[in-house]
Amino acid sequence: MADVLAEGYNVFDTGKSPSGIVKYLVAPADVITLIQSGRLAEHILLVQGGTTTFLAPALSMGAIGVITMSGAPESHLGILSREFQTPCVMTAHLTSSDSRYVVGSTDPAHFEEIAKALDGRKVRLDCSDHEIGRVVADD
Repeated sequence: MADVLAEGYNVFDTGKSPSGIVKYLVAPADVITLIQSGRLAEHILLVQGGTTTFLAPALSMGAIGVITMSGAPESHLGILSREFQTPCVMTAHLTSSDSRYVVGSTDPAHFEEIAKALDGRKVRLDCSDHEIGRVVADD
């Protein structure tokens, strides 16, 4: 079985299991650049928060999957991912680390660790479990 790199909340149960290269998007300009590149469908999108509304254009243009480092399935991004049927793992944490997101007290190093471990990595999202979404190595 492939290595589970990260786990988080599964936003909705789906048989879709998208595979792609993780692309860390920090700002709206990053989303626009990716869309304009014509390579959106090659990437699983990684963002820091579940309220990251700047991903809306990517979802409407066919993003294949999303990973967030904070946020809940009830957040704006969770609602949008369900609406567009885009598999989404929220508040992901690395399975190899004890660092977890805690509202209001998470050190920026937590987010940096996740971005460093996942950005540029080929992964597959497993959102078949009712509660847990998994980011699985696919290389």
